[in-house]
Amino acid sequence: MAVKDVTVTHLSGATFDAEMAGHHVMFGNDGRGPSPMDLALAALAGCTAIDVASILRKSHQPFTGLVVRAEGERADDHPRRYTRVTVTYEVHGSGVDRGAVERAVALSDERYCSVSATFREPTEIRTAIVMRGGDSPAPND
Repeated sequence: MAVKDVTVTHLSGATFDAEMAGHHVMFGNDGRGPSPMDLALAALAGCTAIDVASILRKSHQPFTGLVVRAEGERADDHPRRYTRVTVTYEVHGSGVDRGAVERAVALSDERYCSVSATFREPTEIRTAIVMRGGDSPAPND
């Protein structure tokens, strides 16, 4: 089983830095970066875009561009989860077979995109708390 990890560090106010695989993304809900829910949509759009582009290349489709948009509708009450997400694929290029695009989108959605699978399937979330500071246990306790 593959394990991925992300470290999120508080910078100030409602701004945080996420570090993953040596890359950093600043986010929060104070306008200094995307919100976590924006990042969830970006992850979904990015995941399926990578899949669809790869599948289209492998099926020798002459696409010259791909734009994927994800639009999420959120619940009014907390935790304000996405209740519906619409993903729109804009494929550029003359001679691209619509059926090939539909197959690529279906394969991404049903088989390859781990982000859409995470949105769709229940995921166990476990928590752990580590306290640091004056009230921490002494070493070897």
